[in-house]
Amino acid sequence: MKNTRKNKGFSLIELLIVVAIILIIAAIAIPNLLRARIAANESSAASSVRTINTSEVSFYSTYPANGYSTGPGGAGLLALGPGVITGCPAAGPVVTAACLLDYNLSKASTVAASKSGYYFDIGPASAPTNTSYTVGGSPAVFNQSGVRSFCAVEDGVIHYVAAPAAMAPMTIHATCTSAAWPQLQ
Repeated sequence: MKNTRKNKGFSLIELLIVVAIILIIAAIAIPNLLRARIAANESSAASSVRTINTSEVSFYSTYPANGYSTGPGGAGLLALGPGVITGCPAAGPVVTAACLLDYNLSKASTVAASKSGYYFDIGPASAPTNTSYTVGGSPAVFNQSGVRSFCAVEDGVIHYVAAPAAMAPMTIHATCTSAAWPQLQ
C-alpha cells in the first residue's frame, strides 16, 4: 500500500517548538544587549567628561581673564560650544561661544537633550576669577542608559559612583574628590 498523504507544511507542534526556541534565545540575548548598551553609554559619558576637561583647559588658556567656563544649568557647557547648531560665529570664537566642544555635547545639559544617554553640567567655581570647576555627568534614565555617574575637577582625574535613581550631575568639588567617588581606572 502506498502512502498517499503528502506533507504540505509544518505541524502546529513543530511551529510551537520553533517559537519556543526563539523566545528562549531572545530571553538570553536581550539582557546582554542592554548591558552592552549601558557599557557603551558609560564609556561615552566618561569620554565626554574627559573632552569637557580638555575644553576647560583650552578655555582657561585662551581667556585667562575669565578663568574656567562655569555656570550651572548648562551655561558653562554653552560657552564651551559653538553657540548655535550652524557652527562657530563668523568672526571666530568668543568667550560666550568658544567652539571647543561640538554642538551636541554643549547642549547636553538636560535629560531631554542627553548625549548617548547621559547629561552633563559644570559646577560653580571660585569667584571672582573661576580658578576651579567641577564637571559631572549622570544617566538620563537610570538602569536603561547607565548605572554610574561621572565627575572630574581641574586635575583631569575622572571619578565615578553608582548612581542612585534620580541623581543630577555631580558639580560639587569636594564631593567629587571625596573617597565616596573613586577614580576611574
